[in-house]
Amino acid sequence: MNAATNDNNTKEKCTLCDKPAQAIYRPFCSKRCADVDLNRWLTTSYRIQTNEEPDPGEPIPIDLENNP
Repeated sequence: MNAATNDNNTKEKCTLCDKPAQAIYRPFCSKRCADVDLNRWLTTSYRIQTNEEPDPGEPIPIDLENNP
């Protein structure tokens, strides 16, 4: 079975652009889409919400979407 197919034998799609995923870059279709996703994580475009308070002295991130 191709690495880019799931158990139902349907093609997986790139999580960013919906093109067919390539096994070498799975779950993405290309290095470009993989790099775009990584950049989004590194620049905090993606965040995991939490109810935890920041550690003392830790800077509080600015939410640009809700506080322009």
